[in-house]
Amino acid sequence: MANYSKINVKNDARTELHDKLQLTGAEVSLNTLPAGASVPFVHYHKKNEEIYFITSGKGKAVIDGDTVELAAGDWVRISPAARRQFFAGENESISFICIQVKENSLEEFTGDDATVEQ
Repeated sequence: MANYSKINVKNDARTELHDKLQLTGAEVSLNTLPAGASVPFVHYHKKNEEIYFITSGKGKAVIDGDTVELAAGDWVRISPAARRQFFAGENESISFICIQVKENSLEEFTGDDATVEQ
């Protein structure tokens, strides 16, 4: 079995990569809300923080009652317990990547977790 997975993702409203790439330490989803639409529920998590990257468009998130304006290029990290809901702009869609990982689970990163072969 190869030490990697590769897929091609079409332009769907939502694609979860957990099963498609056999992810073991994170969930990643690709999301698009059309103009005027929203995620139809408020949610929070028990253990996982979420990191959002806005890839295109504009919209907003309501996080614990605070309205956070969003535009392409923005990154947002949200604690598990925070209540959140996402909205596209009135006249513009929004696309974003959501990365979900267990809060406080990162032990090593970048150079500390790499082995450089000579």
